[in-house]
This record gives sequence, C-alpha cells and structure tokens, in this order.
Amino acid sequence: MTIGSGESVERAGRIDTAAVTALGDRVIGPEYKALPPTAWGMTVNEFLATAPYLDQLQTPVLTLDRGALTANTAVLADWADTAGVRLAPHGKTTMAPQLWAEQLAAGAWAITVATGWQAQVARSYGVNRIVLANAFIDPVGLRWAAREAALDPDFELFSWVDSVETVAAMERGLTDAPDGVRLAVLVELGGPHGRTGARGVDAALAVAEAVERSDRLRLAGVGGYEGVFAHDRAAESLGAVHDYLSQMVRLHRALADRYEGRAIVSAGGSAFPDLVVEHLAELADEQGTRGVPTTVVLRSGAYIVHDDGFYAGISPLATRLRSAMHAWARVLSHPEPGLALLDAGKRDAPFDEGLPVPQRVSGGSVPEGAHISALADQHSFLRLNSGSVAVGDTVRLGLSHPCTAMDKWRLIPVIDDADAARPRIVDFVHTVF
Repeated sequence: MTIGSGESVERAGRIDTAAVTALGDRVIGPEYKALPPTAWGMTVNEFLATAPYLDQLQTPVLTLDRGALTANTAVLADWADTAGVRLAPHGKTTMAPQLWAEQLAAGAWAITVATGWQAQVARSYGVNRIVLANAFIDPVGLRWAAREAALDPDFELFSWVDSVETVAAMERGLTDAPDGVRLAVLVELGGPHGRTGARGVDAALAVAEAVERSDRLRLAGVGGYEGVFAHDRAAESLGAVHDYLSQMVRLHRALADRYEGRAIVSAGGSAFPDLVVEHLAELADEQGTRGVPTTVVLRSGAYIVHDDGFYAGISPLATRLRSAMHAWARVLSHPEPGLALLDAGKRDAPFDEGLPVPQRVSGGSVPEGAHISALADQHSFLRLNSGSVAVGDTVRLGLSHPCTAMDKWRLIPVIDDADAARPRIVDFVHTVF
C-alpha cells in the first residue's frame, strides 16, 4: 500500500462531518476561558440555544466574526480555482476541525499540517488527504502513518525530505511497517539562511536519488516555503522570493521523468500566494497532457482568519479579505494620566507580529492616538495621548498573526458581527493545541 498514491487528485479532500458536529456536545466547564459560570455543565449546543450575547461572557475574550470567516473562505477558494491551483490550507494556523471542514467543503484539496501529532489530530477527524509540510522522522509517528495506510487505502499523506540523512531516518522508522507500505515524500528545496530544505537544486537532486533507492519511500514531488526568504514587499524581498520559486521550477523539471505516479509541486504561505501562482501555476497538468500529471498545491493558512496587522499589510488579497479575529478587554485601571491597563495580556492575544491595536471603546471610537505600547502576561498598556477611558470600559482590539492568537484559546465564540452594537454569539470553534 502506497501512502499518497495521488491517483485521485481531482476530488476535494474529506473530513468526518459527524465527528466535527459532535464537538457541539462537549460540556462547558471552567477550563474554557471567558465562558460564564452559568454555562458550566451545559453542552456547547445547550448554551447556544440560550441565544447568548458577547457581553454575557467574561473578559478578556477572543472572538471570530462569522461573516468574515465565510467571506474569506470563499475568496481564496475562488482565487485558487481561477489560478488553476489546488488549495491545501495550513491547518496549524487554526487547529480547528470545524474551520477545516468549512475549507474542505469549499473545495480544498487537502489539509496541511506541520508535525506528526497535528497529522494525527487531522486524521482523528477523518481528514483523508494530509500534507505534512516538514520532515517526518519521528518513529512513533511513522509507525502510526504506516498502520493508517494499511487500514485505509484512501488515506493519502505527503511529507517532506531535505537530506539523505532524513531519508535514512525515515527508512529506520518504517522498518516494521506492513509489507507494501511506502510513504510519499516531496523533496524540499530550501536556500541560504533559510529554514529547512536542501540547499540548492543539486543537493535536492541527491536527496531525490536517495528516495529512489528506498523501498519504503516514493518520490512524489517538490515542496518548499518561500515566506522564509522575505518578510515584506520591498523590491529586494520580492526578488528573493522570485529567485527561490524559479529554483523550485527548475528542480521539478529536473525530476519530471523520475516521479512515481502523479507529481505534487507545493509552495505558498499567506504572504506571497500571487508570486507562487505566477511561477508554479504553469506547471499544473493534472491530466498529464504535457508529460507527468502534476498538481500544484498552495498551502496558505492565515487567510480564513486574516488579521488587522501583518497579513493585512502584506497579503496581495488584503483588499478582499477582512480580519475575523478580535480581542475584547476591559479597562482595569487608569492609574495616571495617559495610561490605562487592560485585562488582556500575552496569555490572551498575539504579539509576535505586532501589538494589538485599539479599535473601539465601549461601542464608541477610541481617543485619537490611543495605542498599546506593551503587553505583560495579563495586562495591556493602553497609552492615551488625548481623551480618556473609564475603568470598566470594554476595548475591542485588532490583532496581528492568527497563528499565535488561536493557540491561546480552546473554545472561541463566533459572533454574528464584530461591528454590531451588541454582538450575538452564533457558534463556538474548538481548537486542538
């Protein structure tokens, strides 16, 4: 049994919708931040049946906007389809099976993950096609993957290799795999001062040769991540991304007659999907009319939540996407002129790609020049150049970087409209971190 045979690339990926729906039967308790004690003992569905409003929850709280989630999902699904590439959203951004289900229902080809454990989470919810965009050498994880492949011929898993040593480590981990099980791997191309990935096309070709000699692995394509080479859209940064993607094309063409079965060419975060399409979309040839059947896979993950910070500034689709996430915090203290302390801190909101930005105060506008200058573990420092806020006011914060927002919350309320005078809770999203 070959894991990742790639013989059915035309269909969208699948998830066990019954398992996802069952999340609504989980019982609420004090382990879920911001949920009121009056909800403890109820299931999520029972609490939703009370038609709660956001102001019935405690602060701080992270929310997702239902309209933005739906619109963002449609935007990238349509954009990828028009570009002729497949979408395998990076599931590690949200680690939320409910959101994965929405992305798959919109036509996503697979779900991407970064670790073996994340792949196991996705598989536990019935995801049938997984891109593990990383080296996969953990022996426990490899034994699990081999068992899954032996049990389910429809299960497809694609992982990455970037060195001969990686190939050898995978072979050791698969020593006891059931007869006939072979793991599909993409040769990962990196670059100088990058992250993982073979350093150059020649090094990547040597890795491919090692895969070809293996009876436990199958050469299935080329993978990489261009976002590590640039962090903005300055001309020099874009040039670095262009150069890297050109090398990916070169590597794929060099391996075109050596793949076993269909080929996968995969790149793309949420910052430069336009450049990925510019370089790689021309390789897409799922019917094999020009040679080896080839599927180009874009792995953007942040788009479904988007943000009011890093991705709002760098995404080529920023004018079509809108942030679905906000934090709501209460003014705890106004100890001196020009300073107020909020009850949300590093435990509640992301700060690695920019500090939160105050957007509204108790339904009104924020004082001109108001900004967050720092976060402590449980406090935000709100600086006021003019005007004032009162102890007890609620501040809505715009956030940057969904990857480090979602992981701080196990149960996230979904509201009907973050701009409403009194947002209503219409759902909850469970995360698995």
